[in-house]
Amino acid sequence: MSFFKKLRDSIASKTESVTKQFKDGLEKTRKGLVEKVTDLVIRRKKIDEEFYEELEEILIGADVGVNTVMNLIEDLRAEVKKRKIEDAAELQPVLSEKLTDLLRGEQNNELKMNLDGITVILFVGVNGVGKTTTIGKLAHRFKQQGKKVIMAAGDTFRAGAIEQLEVWGQRAGVDVIKQQSGSDPAAVMYDAVQAAKQRGADVLLCDTAGRLQNKSNLMDELNKIYRVIQREIPSAPHEVLMVLDATTGQNALNQAKLFGEKSGVTGLVLTKLDGTAKGGIVVAIRQELDLPVKLVGLGEKIDDLQEFDSEQFVHALFAGLIQEQPAENAEEENTQS
Repeated sequence: MSFFKKLRDSIASKTESVTKQFKDGLEKTRKGLVEKVTDLVIRRKKIDEEFYEELEEILIGADVGVNTVMNLIEDLRAEVKKRKIEDAAELQPVLSEKLTDLLRGEQNNELKMNLDGITVILFVGVNGVGKTTTIGKLAHRFKQQGKKVIMAAGDTFRAGAIEQLEVWGQRAGVDVIKQQSGSDPAAVMYDAVQAAKQRGADVLLCDTAGRLQNKSNLMDELNKIYRVIQREIPSAPHEVLMVLDATTGQNALNQAKLFGEKSGVTGLVLTKLDGTAKGGIVVAIRQELDLPVKLVGLGEKIDDLQEFDSEQFVHALFAGLIQEQPAENAEEENTQS
């Protein structure tokens, strides 16, 4: 069975609306990466040095990352020799299979939930990456699952951050615990944990400040927040999610390296994937950071935040080629009968 057919069959059991969200959200990346690869295959047909060079350029242009691209090209060269592939078109399923392997990783990308009480999820990341929006969308997602959710407005320094979270609270139908602008974020977290306990909440989502220019203060602040939360709920926080803006490409990767190593990050959220042709950054991040991508933002609607699924991701990228599969298989069956 071909790789594309296997991929299509594995997606068949998944929700159609989610598959559509991945397809719609990754349209720009599909055009920037897969359509260029398809064009290369049609133009060149033969696999030679120039073919590899052009493929390398396309992958780097989609922000797959230089190191990852070099390794990927080496792998493809080895596969071409091993399988004695001569026609460039035969390389497309091989490339997509390799990308799936790179994206899959070994870590579990499901959100870790506390089965014995309140689940506390802390959000970190620089200003402007879509942190507050992500919290609001995740609150809506949990609410749809029948969970009681509370949000904590711990970003007390950015102008308008508290108000922005309140707007999301109204949209999602979720309570927001806040203090005045400029208050101590750890004090807000203390209030939020108490409120979550008193109101029988299942999930507490905590916003935090995102100023990178003054990193040591920011880390001290995060450590204080951890201590306050852990004193009240010893197993918390159950997740520390770093939010990254996919449209900033390699800059997002650098931010994750700089920020993630000292802030106890357990997973990543990639926002605004629908707004970039450089969705290959997901591959680079999976390869260069030992952190799972847990959630992806695929649009502006309230339900456009989805759990990351490597098969859905690759399926969305190669959707056009996968559609062509049935005809090919029918031809194969006819020639065999």
